[in-house]
Amino acid sequence: MTEPLVPFQEVVLKIHSRCDLACDHCYIYEHADQSWRTRPRVISEQAVARTALRLAEHAEKHALTSVSVILHGGEPLLAGPTRLREVCAELTRTLAPVTSLDLRIHTNGIQLSPRYLDVFDEFGVRVGISLDGDKAANDRHRRYADGRSSHAKVLRAVELLHQDRYRHLDLGLLCTVDIANDPLAVYDALLELDPPRVDFLLPHATWEHPPPRPDGSPTAYADWLLAVFDRWDGQGRPVPVRFFESVLSTLAGGPSLTESLGLAPTDLVVVETDGTLEQVDSLKSAYEGAAATGFDVFTHSLDEVAAHPGVRARQLGLAGVSDACRSCPVVRSCGGGLYTHRYRPDDTGRDPFANPSVYCADLEALIRGIEARTARTLVAPAVAEPAPALAVEQYELDRGLLAQLHRELDGRGGEPWQEAWELASAVEARSDGLDEVLVHPYTRGWLLDALHALRADRPDAPAIALRLARYVAAAAVRGGVEAPVRVGYEKGALILPTLGELELTGAPERGEARVRVAEKGFLVEVGGVERRIVRLDETVPGWQPVRGLGRDGAPDAAIDDLDPYRDCFGAPAHHRLSLEEAARWSGRLARAWALLRERVPGQAEEAAAALHTLTPLSGTEPSVGRHGYGALGLPLRGTVPDLARALLVGFRRARLRAILEVADLHAQDGVWSHPAPWQDTPVPYSRLLAGAYERVGLAGYEPGDARHAEHAARALDTLERAAETTVSGRALLAAMREEMSRD
Repeated sequence: MTEPLVPFQEVVLKIHSRCDLACDHCYIYEHADQSWRTRPRVISEQAVARTALRLAEHAEKHALTSVSVILHGGEPLLAGPTRLREVCAELTRTLAPVTSLDLRIHTNGIQLSPRYLDVFDEFGVRVGISLDGDKAANDRHRRYADGRSSHAKVLRAVELLHQDRYRHLDLGLLCTVDIANDPLAVYDALLELDPPRVDFLLPHATWEHPPPRPDGSPTAYADWLLAVFDRWDGQGRPVPVRFFESVLSTLAGGPSLTESLGLAPTDLVVVETDGTLEQVDSLKSAYEGAAATGFDVFTHSLDEVAAHPGVRARQLGLAGVSDACRSCPVVRSCGGGLYTHRYRPDDTGRDPFANPSVYCADLEALIRGIEARTARTLVAPAVAEPAPALAVEQYELDRGLLAQLHRELDGRGGEPWQEAWELASAVEARSDGLDEVLVHPYTRGWLLDALHALRADRPDAPAIALRLARYVAAAAVRGGVEAPVRVGYEKGALILPTLGELELTGAPERGEARVRVAEKGFLVEVGGVERRIVRLDETVPGWQPVRGLGRDGAPDAAIDDLDPYRDCFGAPAHHRLSLEEAARWSGRLARAWALLRERVPGQAEEAAAALHTLTPLSGTEPSVGRHGYGALGLPLRGTVPDLARALLVGFRRARLRAILEVADLHAQDGVWSHPAPWQDTPVPYSRLLAGAYERVGLAGYEPGDARHAEHAARALDTLERAAETTVSGRALLAAMREEMSRD
C-alpha cells in the first residue's frame, strides 16, 4: 500500500487484565481470543513509561495537536487509585510538552469511590460507565461470578460521579444492546440517570458466531434501536446518542462519529498490560491472535504498527469493504459495519473479513429507518424550496464574508474603515439600500479579493476601507439616506456598484471623493469641485449608468458591463457596450427569453426570477464564476437559439453551484468515480451530478435530441445508488426525476 500512514490519535491502555464481574457477553474473557490468561494482571511502570514515550514521539512526528488515552481493562479500577495516579502522572509528564492529552477511563463502576475520582479530577480523566439499562436488563449479563447483581453498585457509582465536584468528569453511559430487553425500558432507565451522553453498542458477533435472533428476524437489532430512536427523537433528543448522531451526520454528508459506523480510517491502537501493541480489541471476538501485530512498546514505534497490514486494512475507506458493500447506497453511513463483525472463516484463502457485516440487514434497516423519519428535517432549504431559500442563504453568505473581513482586519483599516463600517450600519438602519448592494453578485468578488489579500500578508487596509465605502455610498444613494460618504476612486473614475461609473474629468488619477444624496440622484465632490447626477438612469457626459435590458418580455435584469469584479468568468468580460451594441444584445436576449417561455415555460420563469445581472462575454459559452447567485456571463455574439440555450444551460449551472454552496448534496470525504453516459471514462460524483442537472433541463428544451433524456435518466440511476448522496442530494435527485416526468 502506498497511501500515507494514518497516525494514531487514540491509545487504549490496558491497566489491569482481570475483572471483578463475569459478564457473559464480554469479548475479552468469553470470546475466541483467550490471551488475557498469560498477561500480567497490572501494567508495569516500564510499560507505561515506554507507551508515553512512543506516543509522544508519534505525536511530535505527525504534528498531532491532541491525543486521547483510554485507561481500560479488564477492569482498570482494580489497579487501585495509587497505581492509576502514577499512570496518569507519567502520561501527563511525558506528553504535556508535546501535545494536548485527553485522558479517559472506561469502567464498570463497581470500585468507583472518591479516592479514584480525586485522582481523576487532578488529571482531568473523564469517566465512562458501562450500564445496560434497568436492573432486569443489566443483570441479564453484568453479574458477579456467583450470579449476584451489580446494578445497585453501578447506580451508586453514577450517583457519586454526578456530585457537583465530579460532574465535569462524567463521559456518559455505554450500553450493550440485547434484543431480549425492552428497548424503551432500557432507554428510560439510562435517561433517568441524566447522563451527558449515551452510547449503544451492538454485541460483538461474527458470521461464525452470529448474534442471537430468537424470533429469526434479520432486522431485530434495527427494530430495537429504532424504537429507542423514536422515543429519543420524540422527546427532542434530550441527550446525545452517538450511534444515532453518527447516522444523522453521515446522512447529511458529515463524518462518522464512531468506529462502529462509517468509512473513516481507524486511528486507534491497543497497549496490553505486558506492553504488547495490538489492533482494536473487538477483534478478539474473531479468532485467537486476530488482534496481534507482533510489536511492543519496548522495541517498536507506533509508525511500525500503523503500517501493519491489519491496521491498514481498516484505513482504506470504500476500498476496504466488500464488493457487495461498495455498491450499497448506505455504505457511507454503515461503513460496512464494524470490521470484526465481517469475519467469516473459510478455507479458500480469501480474506475472511471481506464480507458484509453480520448485522448488515440491521444496519441498512436502521439507516433507512432514520432517514425516512428525519428526511424532511435533514433536507436543506435551498433544495426543498430553492426559489426563496437560495436568495436568502446566498445573501447571508455575503453578510458573513463582510463580517469575517471586519474581524480579520482587526483595526488595520483605521479611521476610513471604521467610518465606512459605521455608515453601513446607519444606512442599514434607515433603508434597504445596503441589502440591495450586498445581494449584487459581484460584491462577493470584492469580498473574496479583500480576504485573500489579508491572508496573503499583503493587505492594503486603507484601500480595502475605501472600497467598502463604494458599496456604502451606493447603498445610501439607493436608499435615499443623506449621509456623506468618503469614497476611493481609481483611473480617474468613480464606480458605484449596481449604479454606474462617473468619469472625474480634471481630477487626479487616484484619490478620494465625497458622495451624498441629492434630489433623485447624488452629488460627487472632488477637490472642491462638485458633479451632480440628477437621475441615475440618464446618460449624461461622464456618467455611464448600469443599464437594464429595457425590452418588453425580457426579465427585470441589469446589463452590468461596468463592475470591476465582473471579470470572474471563464471567458473575458466584454468592454462597455455602445448604445447600439447594448440595443442589439437586449433585442436578442428578449427573443431568447420568448423562445425559452415557449419551449420550457417553467424553467424560463425560474430563470427570469433568479438571473438579475447579465454580463456580456467575449467567448461563445455561458459561464458561472465565483460571483454570488443571480449573475450569468453570456456570449455577446450568437443567434437567438444559441443565446436561449446559453441562458438555460447557464441558469442551471448557476443554480446548482449556488445550491452546492449552501447545501451538502454529496459527501466530501471520498472521491469515487462513476460511469457517465455521455463519455467513456468515469467521473467524480460532482461532475456526474452537474452533467445530469444540465441534461434534465435540456431534455425539455431540445426534445428532438433523445440523448439528453436518456443520459439524464441513466445518470440519475447511478447517482441514486451512489454512497456519497446525502438526504439533501436524494431530495434534489427526486426533484430532477419529477421535472423530467413533467417535461
